[in-house]
Amino acid sequence: MLKIWQKKNFLAYLLWPLSFAYGCFIFLRRKIYQMHLLKINTLSVPVIVIGNITIGGTGKTPIVISLARFLKEHGWRPGIISRGYGGNTRHFPCLVHQNSNAREVGDEPLLIARHTSCPTMIDPNRSRGAKNLLKRSNCNIVISDDGLQHLSLGRNLEIVVIDGERRFGNNFYLPAGPLRESPSRLNSVDFIVSKGIAQTNEFRLSLTPDYFYQLIQPKNQQGVSYFKDKKIHAVAGIGNPDQFFNTLHKLGLKIIKHPFPDHYLFKLRDFNFGNNAIIIMTEKDAVKCTGFVDPRLWCLRTKTELDSKFLNAVLNRIILINKNLKSSASSS
Repeated sequence: MLKIWQKKNFLAYLLWPLSFAYGCFIFLRRKIYQMHLLKINTLSVPVIVIGNITIGGTGKTPIVISLARFLKEHGWRPGIISRGYGGNTRHFPCLVHQNSNAREVGDEPLLIARHTSCPTMIDPNRSRGAKNLLKRSNCNIVISDDGLQHLSLGRNLEIVVIDGERRFGNNFYLPAGPLRESPSRLNSVDFIVSKGIAQTNEFRLSLTPDYFYQLIQPKNQQGVSYFKDKKIHAVAGIGNPDQFFNTLHKLGLKIIKHPFPDHYLFKLRDFNFGNNAIIIMTEKDAVKCTGFVDPRLWCLRTKTELDSKFLNAVLNRIILINKNLKSSASSS
């Protein structure tokens, strides 16, 4: 659907009535919350929501990880909440551990927990998950992975991530286009981060290839030259698989593409490419395959580069927010 959503084609216009209805629903729902006709749950600690206004991978998870690490370096104790898309657990709220099963808790929450060592809670009800997180950990700031549209969760800071190349596609709402909210929503958020290409008033996010490691033996790390002139099977169960495939192409690798649905739970039979195949995947996919004893599987590790001005601006804003929260608590 991502390619279809890039242009105002026949199918997009055919679906436009549904798109119009969806846009009206989103507008009215937001107005109802703004009028306090539905409850907004506020917390005693600063809440940062990192989300997007379009469907598809924009780079939220790398920013959550980088921001959590940055805050820890500056003395904060972040806790993270997530929906847990792709997981099949029915018990919420659910605390994610580094040895949790991605099939139960979802790929992104497990990746976050492993890369940050921060308490991570999954719950479709973000407010309930955040409250439970505060009860079960000593965190003093909450980061919501996604959740921009979950308006029942009060927030002190909103960060929107967009794809610098695709932007907003054909500018139609779902299902005729990729929009979950109107681009005008960007006027009310605190920070805009753009993956790849940043425009005025946007901070740039860069995801660059670092090295490859073997899933069965992570200490076996290789550079791109190890895979040159070899036939590579590239698999990707992410929001925008073409982005991963293009990254491998730019590295000069000869690949056979195997796109899968976002959050897809891989099985060994999905890799029926031959005993001597070389299979490369993303880190998000790798957490769902760590139990596979298969030397064919490799993962591309990437580096996240964020503008230091963005990180420092967020930190300064959080300090001010926290000061105001404490002042309000002491005066009430």
